[in-house]
Amino acid sequence: MASSRKRPSASERVLGAARRLLAAQGLRGTRIAVGLSGGVDSVVLLHALRALAPELGYRLSAIHVHHGLSPNADDWRRFCARICRRWNIPLVSRKVRVIPGKKGVEAAAREQRYAAYRRLRAGAVALGHQLDDQAETVLMNLLRGAGPAGASGMPSVGRFGTKLLLRPLLATPREAIVAYAQSHGLDWVEDESNRDDARTRSYLRRRVAPLLAARFPRWRESLARAARHFAAADADANRLLRAFLASRGLRAPSEKRLVEMVRQLASGGSRVTIPHDGAVLRVYRGDVSLTGPLDVPRFEPVRWNGERRLALPQLGGELRFRRATGRGIDPSKLTADKLLVRLRRGGERLQPDPRRPRRTLKNLYQEAGVPPWERVRTPLLYSGPDLVWATGLGVDARFQATGRTRGIVPEWRNLPLSRDNSRGGHTSCSASSPS
Repeated sequence: MASSRKRPSASERVLGAARRLLAAQGLRGTRIAVGLSGGVDSVVLLHALRALAPELGYRLSAIHVHHGLSPNADDWRRFCARICRRWNIPLVSRKVRVIPGKKGVEAAAREQRYAAYRRLRAGAVALGHQLDDQAETVLMNLLRGAGPAGASGMPSVGRFGTKLLLRPLLATPREAIVAYAQSHGLDWVEDESNRDDARTRSYLRRRVAPLLAARFPRWRESLARAARHFAAADADANRLLRAFLASRGLRAPSEKRLVEMVRQLASGGSRVTIPHDGAVLRVYRGDVSLTGPLDVPRFEPVRWNGERRLALPQLGGELRFRRATGRGIDPSKLTADKLLVRLRRGGERLQPDPRRPRRTLKNLYQEAGVPPWERVRTPLLYSGPDLVWATGLGVDARFQATGRTRGIVPEWRNLPLSRDNSRGGHTSCSASSPS
């Protein structure tokens, strides 16, 4: 039996989508400024928000940004002014100068537009982006090789500065918006650049989208759903990193800074260095480490005179020594009276396992998963010219205690990283990567 449920009209879809998003934000008494270009999306959004204002209790205004990029730009500004006069909606019009940079005209225009939004006396700005815009944005970003942030597309609710950024129609398809405009007898303007296939978005919309729709009818919904999944994963990563920094006693970064830190960490490169609040974030093999400044310390060799603890503040920690039967360094095998603490100089070799050949410290550290920045500042123990022990790797086979011999067991301990000593920068701790 066929379903008797009536499909919602275009008006119901548009008004329902806007009502759900705005009601969830608790905007009663807030001024919402609609970004009004004169195109069908922004005209429909302004009309819908005008209809919902008495119910939801916000104050409505509009802003038109005149970019001067089209010969019709003056006509668009006059059109927006006529609509706002007819509907008794306050309008702010801003003319901006667009100077194309490395990212192109569209990016430069968008930056100027958002700069105008920031200067508004409004608690929120509402934009007319809809489902097709979201799908096209995600597709473009993926084709450019974007990471999770780019694949997340546009959020329906976001912030820039102290203002809310709202996209009430982000899940509404273009055809529903056009049908709404037609059913209410609305006029709008057409931007001739939308027919220019030299623009990536126009090319995708006019050439690629029809091919996708023929094979994948719900391609827009699928890309929008994928964007929500990426956005959720990105939000989880942000929360994890914020909690990780707080657990180490560091100040929370701004939301914008936090997003950029997660993006860099997600790249997974061992050369990533992110300074924050006197410490440095690094990533190696999927783990995030928090260290002090990573300059190679000036360190003069230090003799060990038999004490149980040997403080090495230049390296951010201390060596501890204990005795154990059949383990550690056999004192009778040392070629010098006292052990000497030194740092790596390059080319050192060690044989921790007597069954395996002597190998370079670089290879042994890589095999042990020791991050590169730790290798240059971890202490080594020498007896005369011979390398006896390396932090994290163990004792060379030639000097190992066996049987009932009482050996010397060295252990390296980093000082706990805190905001007070992180500026001296010698300690590190690890956490699972938020990426």
